[in-house]
Amino acid sequence: MVRDVSGKMDALNTTGSCGAPNFRQARGGHAVFGMGQPSLAGFKRVLRKLQSDGHKECVFFCVREEPVLFLRMDDDFVSYTPRDKQNLSENLCGLSPAVQVESLELAIRKEIHDFAQLSENTYHVYHDIEHFREEPHSVPVQNEDDIHVTEEVYKRPVFLLPSYRYHRLPLPEDGAPLEAQFDAFIGFLRESPSLLPLRDPVGAPPALLFSCQTGIGRTNLGMVLGTLVLSHCRRMTKRPEAAPPQTDSRPLEHLEVVRSFIHMVPKGRQIVEEVDHTLAACSELHNLKETVFENQKKLEGLGQDHLQGSGGQEPRQQKTLQSLERYFYLIAFNYYLHEQYPLAFALSFSRWMCGHPELYRLQVNLREPLVTGELTAKDAWVLVADGPFSPDVLSTVREMNVANFRRVAKMPIYGMAQPTAKAMGSVLAYLTDSKRKHRQVSWLNLREEAVVECDGQTYMLREQGNLKEPFPGPAACSPEQLEKLESQLKARVLASPKRIQVHPDREKQTPFQTCLTVQDILSQHRDLSYRRLPIPGFCAPREQDFDRLLEAMRAALAKDPSTSFVFSCLSGQGRTTTAMVVAVLILWHINGFPEMGEEEIVSVPDAKYTKGEFEVVMKVVQLLPDGHRVKKEVDVALDTVSETMTPMHYHLREIIICTYRQGKTAKEEQETRTLHLRSLQYLERYIFLILFNAYLHLEKRDSWHRPFSVWMLEVAAKAGVYEILNQLGFTEFETIEDKPLSRLRYRWQEQTLSPGPVLGDFL
Repeated sequence: MVRDVSGKMDALNTTGSCGAPNFRQARGGHAVFGMGQPSLAGFKRVLRKLQSDGHKECVFFCVREEPVLFLRMDDDFVSYTPRDKQNLSENLCGLSPAVQVESLELAIRKEIHDFAQLSENTYHVYHDIEHFREEPHSVPVQNEDDIHVTEEVYKRPVFLLPSYRYHRLPLPEDGAPLEAQFDAFIGFLRESPSLLPLRDPVGAPPALLFSCQTGIGRTNLGMVLGTLVLSHCRRMTKRPEAAPPQTDSRPLEHLEVVRSFIHMVPKGRQIVEEVDHTLAACSELHNLKETVFENQKKLEGLGQDHLQGSGGQEPRQQKTLQSLERYFYLIAFNYYLHEQYPLAFALSFSRWMCGHPELYRLQVNLREPLVTGELTAKDAWVLVADGPFSPDVLSTVREMNVANFRRVAKMPIYGMAQPTAKAMGSVLAYLTDSKRKHRQVSWLNLREEAVVECDGQTYMLREQGNLKEPFPGPAACSPEQLEKLESQLKARVLASPKRIQVHPDREKQTPFQTCLTVQDILSQHRDLSYRRLPIPGFCAPREQDFDRLLEAMRAALAKDPSTSFVFSCLSGQGRTTTAMVVAVLILWHINGFPEMGEEEIVSVPDAKYTKGEFEVVMKVVQLLPDGHRVKKEVDVALDTVSETMTPMHYHLREIIICTYRQGKTAKEEQETRTLHLRSLQYLERYIFLILFNAYLHLEKRDSWHRPFSVWMLEVAAKAGVYEILNQLGFTEFETIEDKPLSRLRYRWQEQTLSPGPVLGDFL
């Protein structure tokens, strides 16, 4: 047990005058206060001060997530925390959600008492863990009353002050609170009628007091949350608001995620500005926005060291991501207040977030690369050959000059890996010959990474030292930005061919003689129409990706109903197969469905799951009108596209359970995590195909005038689809409560994880 408050923590020097370190009030006239950890006597002084300052009602939040116990010292009780003896300076944090911190404190108290009884009613604790002078200290423990748990210190004033209330609201040391923690905060606020938008507000809102160990990080976060709520309360009750404190002059659009939010959300700029004003009002000891910018600046400064293999960037990258995530969630929370405060919080924050899945999509932009859109860091990037990432499992290179070329039987739908200019010529000659006679060919390129063809071989752009990760990452670039990036890359290759790094090393390190972009390849074939539709690998296409696929196909068919469609990605497997299934469904809806036979009875291991009958899938099917038929049509489309199912060629439904099983037998933690993520992404991809087919049925009478992305928000979200996707997992095999990737928040951010090993290929 270590005493967790020292005099040097008290930057504002308020322990003597107020009773607690770093005691302060938010600027702007709001009754929001913060402080560090007080002793029992100090806490009583804080409450007396608030009373004497005229605050008739007070709600106190202890935002510490670690266990805290109070041991007797003279006439007072002071706080101690249990620490790992190998790491005395760090509190216990990141406890399992299933562990109730109050129960843990009671268990620790009993243990301390039991140990003291074995040592003549004394127990040893540490005060000075920096120099260890006169350590450890012995404290007398006669009985359990000599040790207080947090609830005893903070709840007992309820009997003496009827207008006082206490809540334990654990907040994380770093990063944003979980949706459940926002829910708990809102639940506590709903107990105060004066905080709600009632017709006749009952007096002034209560004073909100937040406390953590130092009174800085988590306390500051609590103060910002409280100030945002009181700002909405003040506006609703038409109380005059003080002038907002001065914020920094940096433009809001400095951050990609903020830029996207402002563009997407009505009153987005106002919502962000209000958060910035609130951060400034609570910034006496800590300004979160400044922390975001400082972390980014330090990260950029570490960039070159990272390239040289110092490895110093990863912890800083984590810090930057956590501070940016916290800032983004405060913006999302203020957006929630704009919608839900006037309704007296009709929806919890977590349910509201599931009704705004676009906010989860935006979080992909939290992982912004250091360099986007411009090749400014000349030594930061390397060209990586496509070849090792696109094995020709269908043996089509010899005949067609491109890997994994294939056709859907009796339909003008084709798939392939990334073609070279030569391969594109072979494919076009094949499609327009006297046997197939396709007059119009539409090529849909699904790659999200920058690609160039050098000396007849295709290469992608990757970050030095991180060759497995695509650049620039999902959702980061539009087709226009990707094409601009490819043009810049071509210019650099041709201008300085000797300086271009290529991996793996070519046998002859001679400079490239030629370099073509995809647009250059296109210009050689005038009878070909082309669209770049970037789709992230492995996971389900995003809602807007389905919109673009449908729009591209309908536009091509409007020009020529006999158009043939060719889809390509890096290897011609995952993304290409998914897009081919989407294309099959679209053409069936336009031209009519084929005869679908009776379902075969299959008696092989896991047959239920290779048929896609997972519990979470069936939940969605039960929601949808005629859901079983909608699922069956998707299954037939999958069977039509992936006719070969052998030990080396997987089907989407089959690979879901296969990847899950592989993850369970993997030996390394990172491999286990990656395979678990992949299995969830394949499961989600399957569900999205079912949802898209339901959309095609239900919106057909209006000729799909409403896009799929809008339908998902206006119809599917209200039906609870995203709440199901927010609890995605294999519930027939395991509980998912302790699996963060089951939640949208974590799964959608992680879509760029490098692929884990998969037995066989997915076609």
